Amino acid sequence: IRDHQKKRVNNANRSKHRYGHCKGECVHQDQPRQHPGHGVRKGALGFGTATAASKQLTTQAVISMGCASSAEERAAIARSKQIERNLKEDGIQAAKDIKLLLLGAGESGKSTIVKQMKIIHESGFTSEDFKQYRPVVYSNTIQSLVAILRAMPNLSIAFGNNERECDAKMVFDVVQRMHDTEPFSEDLLLAMKRLWSDSGVQECFCRSNEYQLNDSAKYFLDDLDRLGAKDYQPTEQDILRTRVKTTGIVEVHFSFKNLNFKLFDVGGQRSERKKWIHCFEDVTAIIFCVAMSEYDQVLHEDETTNRMQESLKLFDSICNNKWFTDTSIILFLNKKDLFEEKIRKSPLTICFPEYTGGQEYGEAAAYIQAQFEAKNKSTSKEIYCHMTCATDTNNIQFVFDAVTDVIIANNLRGCGLY
Repeated sequence: IRDHQKKRVNNANRSKHRYGHCKGECVHQDQPRQHPGHGVRKGALGFGTATAASKQLTTQAVISMGCASSAEERAAIARSKQIERNLKEDGIQAAKDIKLLLLGAGESGKSTIVKQMKIIHESGFTSEDFKQYRPVVYSNTIQSLVAILRAMPNLSIAFGNNERECDAKMVFDVVQRMHDTEPFSEDLLLAMKRLWSDSGVQECFCRSNEYQLNDSAKYFLDDLDRLGAKDYQPTEQDILRTRVKTTGIVEVHFSFKNLNFKLFDVGGQRSERKKWIHCFEDVTAIIFCVAMSEYDQVLHEDETTNRMQESLKLFDSICNNKWFTDTSIILFLNKKDLFEEKIRKSPLTICFPEYTGGQEYGEAAAYIQAQFEAKNKSTSKEIYCHMTCATDTNNIQFVFDAVTDVIIANNLRGCGLY
């Protein structure tokens, strides 16, 4: 048994010397020998040569497989990078497409903001625009005077001069015949000038918060000579001051800071808001307009409801609307010029009985801002507030520039690019 075991060990050592320590590590011999189990015929290639060839083929196959695998990986990585580039480009493009929704109560200045965008970011008003707004100026002017004249008996205010009764009759007659969009005749112009300078008319005008009167009344009635000229043509400021009731949805497109803006004014959409508001859930930001000067006025349609209280209610419903959870809210506290003039003589307590501050612009404006900001129930949403005068092009240009910077930052952040 020992001899047999020794013989097996010797054979194993000889085999190890001849073939190497492991399979595939064959040692070349002077006389090629057949490796057991490789099926190489006697007289053919010896085991060493066959194994080398086999190893070369195996190595080439492995390299080939490695190259294929590496090529596939590189292609996959390239595809992945291209997808990332496409997504980033799509994100950048999405960040460049800005949709703004203008909201707010009636006569808060939304349409004036739209006009300003045409002046600031487009080529301004066309010659056709100036032509079309001419009769609007005539109508706004005479209708404002009529509103004052109609309010006088309700407020128990008499004309300073009884002769103005005839002038008032002439004005009423023109409106009744629906000639209010025509240029003023010489007689009508003189009658309007006499009425506007009457002490009773001026007293009634000073109490305009007690009835419905266009904000532009004083602007136009103070300039009757210019408006009454035969060659009168509206200016940009005249057009900005006109009041035309918005019907339907107005859409304006313009470019600014390499961004493509779409501005929607839905002021004329009078149907139930909840039926259409979801159509604008993808807007980038909402610009909500509030007329600061209307804190002591009531609604046209409901003379028991304060206009600013109605704006607060509307702002609450928009700011906390489920469709605008992630939408930036920009608050324009508009008509600051009229508010600054009015706050000195009409107390803010008319709208906010709890207000104990002074009757000066800064403190009163800050209080109004705080009332609107308090409506925001979200801890993550910020309200971006600006005091504006929609008829002041420089002011709106400055404010919109600041608003755009906020929109860019928020939009890039929303697209994962900031």
